[in-house]
Amino acid sequence: MRPNRVRLRRACVAVAAASVLVSPAVAGSAYGASAPARSAPAAPSPSPTPSPVPSPDGAAGFPQLTPAVAAQLDAAVRRTMDETRVPGVIVGLWTPGKGSYVKAFGVADKATGAPMKPGMNMRIGSETKTFTVTALLELVDRGKVGLDDPIGKYIAGVPNGDRITLRELAGMRSGLFNYSEDEDFDKVLESGSGRPFTPQQLLDYSFKHPVQFAPGEKFEYSNTNLILIGLLIEKVTGRPLHEVIRKDVLEPAGLHHTVFPTGAEFPEPHAQGYTDDSASGKIVDSTDWNPSWGWAAGAMISDLQDLRSWARTLATGTLLTPATQAERLKTTSVGIPGAGYGLGIFDVQGWIGHNGSIPGYESLTVYLPEAQATLVVLLNTDVLHDGKEPSAFFGEAVTQVVTPDHVYPGHKALAPKPS
Repeated sequence: MRPNRVRLRRACVAVAAASVLVSPAVAGSAYGASAPARSAPAAPSPSPTPSPVPSPDGAAGFPQLTPAVAAQLDAAVRRTMDETRVPGVIVGLWTPGKGSYVKAFGVADKATGAPMKPGMNMRIGSETKTFTVTALLELVDRGKVGLDDPIGKYIAGVPNGDRITLRELAGMRSGLFNYSEDEDFDKVLESGSGRPFTPQQLLDYSFKHPVQFAPGEKFEYSNTNLILIGLLIEKVTGRPLHEVIRKDVLEPAGLHHTVFPTGAEFPEPHAQGYTDDSASGKIVDSTDWNPSWGWAAGAMISDLQDLRSWARTLATGTLLTPATQAERLKTTSVGIPGAGYGLGIFDVQGWIGHNGSIPGYESLTVYLPEAQATLVVLLNTDVLHDGKEPSAFFGEAVTQVVTPDHVYPGHKALAPKPS
């Protein structure tokens, strides 16, 4: 059997420990289509970086997104597409007073040649964690749970459950085995059967393995942590997780095109997704695979404009008290200079947010506070390039052009370890 490469399990580490932004949109070209925003973060041989432009609006050093800069971004994205062989990509970049860049490149459907468009819905994989942990932190603010409560206080049968805290679950420091690293789980997923999983079934894949290390000893990305947080949220609120996310997170945040599916449903319009997470290792269409196996760790769907809004909400803590947001942003090193992981959020070279990867799709949603800049990248494949997440290469290509002092790592990303 080929090495287990289930994407969701490493959707942060491969980027953060390696993968992860008004004015009228830049006009489209033969390679890309542009669209206005709805109301309401390297390629080899990069193009020359524009000179920083001082600004009184807090975005000093961030260039005006002029047609010349847009041309550099176009070239960087196209070059990265050629390098990574990504079928289609949507890129959005926004900074107050500097303009915006919103464009789609390539195809949404390889069979028909239908073009990728900025308004398409996409599966966002591990970006789901940002929503689930936000729901947890809202419970902290309401005094329903404490970050230093042991998970065993709420959920029985968890290995080390009397010692693992909610903070350690959200910060990826629990030591619990990642269920999506389990070979039996991987065989089922790669079959493409669309089988639904229950949260308890996911935990069963994890709990048959010994714990990896003592709670709090180190950082290790594990989807198991989020399944437990999801179950805790359901127990404390008495409501299904998808309903809690919708009512307590999405609606207050004003996100109307973001959903937590309960099955394989996928709102139109959406791009087809392509993965090599198949039994044969060949690239297959995974668009309609049931994401229940990701649940609280990776099942959600969103679009460019909702993620644009969410990036700022997440990074600035709009839905939380300042004290709780400050706890969220306390990061632990993930083993790469300039990269740390907080509570369901990362800080990579100053860009705060998360990335996502699920068979057929990848996403990167990040916010740079000092420039108030937002970067969103959406792809319709998760096929690795050079052993790394393709979304990271696009993050690197864009930030090399606009924030040379805050370049999101792509080529220097840490490749995931095979299981």
